[in-house]
Amino acid sequence: MRIAVLLSAGRHPVSGTPVLPRLEAQAIRLAVGLGEAHEVVGLHAGPDAAAVAEGLGQGLARIEHLTVAAEADPVPALAARLAALAPDLILAGRRGQGGPETGLVPYGLAEALGLPLIPDVIGLAPEAADRLSLDQSLGRGARRRVILGGPVLATVHPDAPAPLAYAYGRARRGALEPVAVAPVEVSPGLAAEAGALPAIEERPYRRRPKLVKGAPAGGSAAERLKAATGEAGASAGGRLLVQPDPDEAAREILAYLRQVGVLAAPRPTDDPR
Repeated sequence: MRIAVLLSAGRHPVSGTPVLPRLEAQAIRLAVGLGEAHEVVGLHAGPDAAAVAEGLGQGLARIEHLTVAAEADPVPALAARLAALAPDLILAGRRGQGGPETGLVPYGLAEALGLPLIPDVIGLAPEAADRLSLDQSLGRGARRRVILGGPVLATVHPDAPAPLAYAYGRARRGALEPVAVAPVEVSPGLAAEAGALPAIEERPYRRRPKLVKGAPAGGSAAERLKAATGEAGASAGGRLLVQPDPDEAAREILAYLRQVGVLAAPRPTDDPR
C-alpha cells in the first residue's frame, strides 16, 4: 500500500520560526505505524521545504518538494503529483499552523481527484483484501469505525497519537527530492479559488466588551452598575463586617445561608413552662 502525507510549512506560535505542524507530524506517525511493508512518502508544495524537512526525523524516508509560489494555490500542483503517484491513502492535517490557513486544501484535493474524504481520523489499521479501518472522532469521546478500500483522503484529529520523537540519524538518512509537475485543471467549482490567495488584512487584537447578564433593560445607571459588579441579587442586602468577632461572623454566615435557602429556618424552642 502506498501512503502520501501532505506537509505544510507552519510557524511556531511563540517564536514564529518555520516548523512542521503538529497535526501533520501525527499523520506521519499514523502512516509509519502501519508497518514497513507500506511505502510512505511526504508531499509538500511551496516555495521552500526547510520547514517540512523535520518530517524526515519523525519517520519519513522521503519527502517530495513541489516548487510553488508563496501566494499560489497549492491544490493544482498537489493534485497533479497525487494523480501520478496514485496512493491508496492520503493523510493531511485538519488545517495549517500559523499562516493564512483555511483548512480547505484537503477538500479541494478530494474534489479535484474525485476521492472520498474522511475527517478527524485518530487511528488506522490494515484490514483484509487491501482495505483500511479508520477510527473517526465524533467529539465528546465518541468514535466511529469506518472500513473501506482505497484510494481515500483523510484528515487527522488532534486526539490522534502524539508525534514520534525526532531522530537526527533518521533525518540524515532521509531524502528531500525536488519534483517538477505541470498543474492539472481543477474542477469548475475550484476554478475561482485557483491562483493568488485573497488579500488578508491584519489588525491588532482588541478586547471586546463583555455582555452583562441579568442587567435590567430599562433600569437606572445605578442598577446597571450593580448588575455589572455582581452586587445585585440575594447578597445585595447583606452587611459588611470588618474584622468582626468570631461569634458575630458565624451568626451572619448562618443568617445568609438561611436567606438563600441553604439552611432551614431554626425551629422555635419549646416553652419550659
